[in-house]
Amino acid sequence: MAEGAAEAPAESGSGGDPRASEPERGVAPIKPQYLTTKEQFHEFLEAKGQEKPSQETKAGDPGGNDLPEPEAKRIRLEDGQPEETAEPGEQPQARKRARADLGPCCVLFETFGRCPYGVTCRFARAHLGPEGQNLVQEGLVQAPPVRNGLDKALQQQLRKRKICFERAEQALRQLGKGQLPGPASSATVPETTEAEGAHAQQAPQEPGIVVTPSGPLRTCGPLTDEDVVRLRPCEKKRLDISGKLYLAPLTTCGNLPFRRICKRFGADVTCGEMAVCTNLLQGQTSEWALLKRHPCEDVFGVQLEGAFPDTMTKCAELLNRTVEVDFVDINVGCPIDLVYKKGGGCALMSRSTKFQQIVRGMNQVLDVPLTVKIRTGVQERVNLAHRLLPELRDWGAALVTLHGRSREQRYTKLADWQYIEQCVTAASPMPLFGNGDILSYEDANRALQTGVAGIMIARGALLKPWLFTEIREQRHWDISSSERLDILRDFTHYGLEHWGSDTQGVEKTRRFLLEWLSFLCRYVPVGLLERLPQRINERPPYYLGRDYLETLMASQKAADWIRISELLLGPVPPGFIFLPKHKANAYK
Repeated sequence: MAEGAAEAPAESGSGGDPRASEPERGVAPIKPQYLTTKEQFHEFLEAKGQEKPSQETKAGDPGGNDLPEPEAKRIRLEDGQPEETAEPGEQPQARKRARADLGPCCVLFETFGRCPYGVTCRFARAHLGPEGQNLVQEGLVQAPPVRNGLDKALQQQLRKRKICFERAEQALRQLGKGQLPGPASSATVPETTEAEGAHAQQAPQEPGIVVTPSGPLRTCGPLTDEDVVRLRPCEKKRLDISGKLYLAPLTTCGNLPFRRICKRFGADVTCGEMAVCTNLLQGQTSEWALLKRHPCEDVFGVQLEGAFPDTMTKCAELLNRTVEVDFVDINVGCPIDLVYKKGGGCALMSRSTKFQQIVRGMNQVLDVPLTVKIRTGVQERVNLAHRLLPELRDWGAALVTLHGRSREQRYTKLADWQYIEQCVTAASPMPLFGNGDILSYEDANRALQTGVAGIMIARGALLKPWLFTEIREQRHWDISSSERLDILRDFTHYGLEHWGSDTQGVEKTRRFLLEWLSFLCRYVPVGLLERLPQRINERPPYYLGRDYLETLMASQKAADWIRISELLLGPVPPGFIFLPKHKANAYK
């Protein structure tokens, strides 16, 4: 899981004139004229916040021209009074007016020609007619293009445990006997009854599910030999991403809307958030949501976590039938206790027999390349990666990504790129990607000098997603606060598309925005730095930016992140509380 689970730096105390001494070790070197104290920083934000500066735009209007929310409605929300409900026989339009909209534009209506949330949409006046009917833009109507959704029929099959994992079970039997997994004696789907055969022949012309003896099979048109004949290893699709910029799978923050932002700034390869294989096998909707893929993600993989060969191999076979991906990645880097103590994540590095069975078994049932993400080892001074890499190559891994830290080390020290350089030779000819501490194009250039096939970017993308553009164009981008707010606005639009524009979708979008803001606040604008570039282990001191919004974005208080969210998504619900998932101790 990644890098997204890193702890955020706590607020430091203040005292004395911050300009009177050299910058502390581990503190970003900001020009003296911008430095301030903790008290002055928060006093400035409080004072300016009352003035409602011009940089702030109301929720829901991309151009900042939204109509203000009725004052009576704001008072009712702030006082925690319940919203009005419709009387029997009252028109939906009247019910809509009882709860003020967040803005005049509905992203779903404008993008897809129809908003499925109707009167419950928080931007409903954009698509409700005079009689409360839900309007449709006939020429624009289209289904949301996201792929890899969980089919209801498949979910029922999973919950009732009616899926047959023939390939996985064969591979597991061979592994149990100490044999290397190989092709079945018959390369096709086993014989079917006459009725089953007739059903398979009547494959739908539109995307759907065909039930075969080995379980539901997602189809797109008629069944062909390609659907039922097992590929030989030499025929497997190759993963050629050398030199590409790879956005790491980031727990919580690496959601689909965030990946769309990173793709726009130049990320080449994206990967879904870590999904737990047992939850996928049980048909859990929330876990399958982590596999969804947007059309802009042209090279996309999913990451699985698990501790045992049977569940991981069966899950790989399931995904091979049902989702569209370019590769499947095994998480062997997650350091958190919940995963580690069950034998998953980093623990697999010390469980070589199970690790081998997982890699060999999954590789046998997948038609797409299998990749692995690992750390240097479990203990801080006991490196394991250089010994595992040749084995992973022999077990069938197409590519490995190495995060240059151990499990014990977490983020307390810099990533060990010298060790990553040693591992490049150990992995050859298998491609090795490097990961850790990349926050500038200079960092990326130094990383590539180690001989790695490419670089994976994790926390650096959370701090500044435009890092991909900086690396591509070999420059530092002194991005303005208004440009950064535009990025956040685009994220909220993508979030409403993905999670919905009703109250639940708006608040889910807000939660994920706030999680991201807990990382974005660590970014220091280029124009404020005495020395370039900012380093990922340097925490920002208290400073006043070049405008109010730049200062607000530097705050490490959750209340200020909430204020930013209200610029984009309207006021928070009564009693709203937010604490980041990465367990920082200063967000109150």
